[in-house]
Amino acid sequence: MPSTPLIERSYETYDQSRPEPGGRAALRKARSQRARRKALLARYLGYVGYFVGAGLISGAVVHHPLDPARYTRIAGYGVLVFLAATLLNEYLLAEKKPALPRMVQVMGASLLLSFGIGMLSGGLQHFEDFPDRAAMLVPFGIALSFVAYVLKDVESSWRRIFSPAGLAVLLVVAVSFMGLRYVASTIDVPAEGGGHSHGSGEEEEGHKEEEAGEAAPTAAVPEPGSAPADTDEAEAPGHSH
Repeated sequence: MPSTPLIERSYETYDQSRPEPGGRAALRKARSQRARRKALLARYLGYVGYFVGAGLISGAVVHHPLDPARYTRIAGYGVLVFLAATLLNEYLLAEKKPALPRMVQVMGASLLLSFGIGMLSGGLQHFEDFPDRAAMLVPFGIALSFVAYVLKDVESSWRRIFSPAGLAVLLVVAVSFMGLRYVASTIDVPAEGGGHSHGSGEEEEGHKEEEAGEAAPTAAVPEPGSAPADTDEAEAPGHSH
């Protein structure tokens, strides 16, 4: 039975709409793979930026009472590094660029996440040096990092903060706070801050001067009753005996 022109046109339209093997989809995938291979250095910098920024913030949060001005600057540097890594990973290297409101939310959540991770890691690392302070930083860091992660995650809603997972985190925070406070009360820390004292520049300079004064050789002082030194060299020139 001969096919009608209408049936032929419908078959041609259906045949053209079918994805061809190695067609546009395959080309887009290949271009995306090549772009990711070329962006290896950028992805590496973004990955390292997360850890460097969090490390700077963690050190600044723990040591802040020792030298507030200095460690405030260090925390600021850590925030800039962490936010730069977030911008690189979440926007510049992302296959789908997020909208401006979503990007602002991601940047803000990343900032909170950096401080939460910094409080947690710094408190754990220096617990024996600053037990009372670390006993507060660790549980608060857990809570802050969880809230920030939920806000940052594209697949989660802020309501997940009050989900069963959020209640489990809250329980961990409460238990860790009480437990670490008890452990901190059993640790005796000297007034200087234990074995982790960071003196100021003036104090360090004073110690250096004291050490230099102790190491300097003292001039020889003649003992009473000892023979006088040879005075030939002290006589006036040209004087003959």
